[in-house]
Amino acid sequence: MIVAMLVTWLKFIHVGTIALWSAGLIALPFLYRQRGGLESEALHKLHAFTRYFYVGLVSPSAFAAIGSGTALIFLQGTYENWFSAKLVGVAMLTGIHIFSGLAILKLFEPGHIYPAWRAALVVPLTVLVIASILVLVLGKPRLEWPEFFTGIFAPGALSALVGPIIGGAR
Repeated sequence: MIVAMLVTWLKFIHVGTIALWSAGLIALPFLYRQRGGLESEALHKLHAFTRYFYVGLVSPSAFAAIGSGTALIFLQGTYENWFSAKLVGVAMLTGIHIFSGLAILKLFEPGHIYPAWRAALVVPLTVLVIASILVLVLGKPRLEWPEFFTGIFAPGALSALVGPIIGGAR
């Protein structure tokens, strides 16, 4: 009974933080595009807001989404092929998150702008990754991996793969 309630609350937190994280990653390129032509106080306000948005909202949402998702993995023991594909999508979303943070570091240096072509590439890519994750989670399709991937995604495969390298149990 307590585990079921914990799973329910974790799912609520997971879905909410995924929504915030996803919305933030979609919104960031639009904030970056505001950089062009700004100077002085307006530039500093945009920089401060963008950094706060990334560090204060988007990154904590990502952390909470991944943390609650990890807890759900252990509580529910989901080891289906669709779930492995979903984790690949989450890894891609994490990569987009990291590159968004790196863009903030460069964008507000003198003379830099965020080109329209980059926003036109990043926003649809982000939406595609989010939509793919949603399709996998909501549809739970039956996926068959090629033989090479079957062994890699099997439960316990990582310990068998890296155990000899790091001196794991024999």
